[in-house]
Amino acid sequence: MRILLPAGGSRRVLGILAAAVCLAAPPYGAAAQAAPPEKPPGTPLVRTGRLAAVECSEPPITDGGIPRAREYLTAAVACLNRSWSAHLARAGLRFRAPRVRFYDEPVARVCGQRWPHADAFYCTEQGTLVFPLTGPWIEDRTDLYPFKQAAHEYGHHLQSLTGIRAAYERRAARARGALLTELKRRYELQADCLAGVFLGSVRHSLPRTGRDWAALSEAIRRSGDDEADRLHGTVTHGDGADRLRWFTRGYGALSPSACDTWSAKRSWVS
Repeated sequence: MRILLPAGGSRRVLGILAAAVCLAAPPYGAAAQAAPPEKPPGTPLVRTGRLAAVECSEPPITDGGIPRAREYLTAAVACLNRSWSAHLARAGLRFRAPRVRFYDEPVARVCGQRWPHADAFYCTEQGTLVFPLTGPWIEDRTDLYPFKQAAHEYGHHLQSLTGIRAAYERRAARARGALLTELKRRYELQADCLAGVFLGSVRHSLPRTGRDWAALSEAIRRSGDDEADRLHGTVTHGDGADRLRWFTRGYGALSPSACDTWSAKRSWVS
């Protein structure tokens, strides 16, 4: 959910079930309209086609504490490596597996910077996925949220491998204020979409029900920037509806081509 750069009652239930239906067989519509003034960063990733289906294991994490959380995330990253390495190889693109660091508890500093307020994160310069093994994001979870979070952070690794991050940072260096936070949201929402591509490609190998996908939809919706973030000017990941929108686009399309957040209309990256 974070990257480290260098130095209502029945209506609510119906909404959750509707999101579950979308994740079971989501539609994939036309590309968003009304592109922002700047051109999106060019990348070969969006031209690599559909991600092939792979088999993934998902160890339970409802008991077993820290060792079980480590086992769960290790399995998730192994499957992500297997899936995306084959995909990039077929497209003729270079692949490098990310480093992975686990922490039993948050520490003062990681990757040369202060530990951020985030479930998990990606250190860009070190190419490292960082996973705390405690906290509400991972402990005693029965839903797919930890799996989705691992896939989101892995999305940032893909952005680094394929030149998206470099292009984003060049644009961000010239931006200020609202434009800068908009660029950050486009970057983060693309990682949500890539996470959706991956989970869509492995969904048939996961022993999950429609209720499980509904729970994931609700967890993604709740993970959006809230009103406090907006008051403090830290709206960097997108609201819950947009986070779910982009995840669902990737999940339905099974292709990074669905993840062009850079030319999406601004109302889709709010």
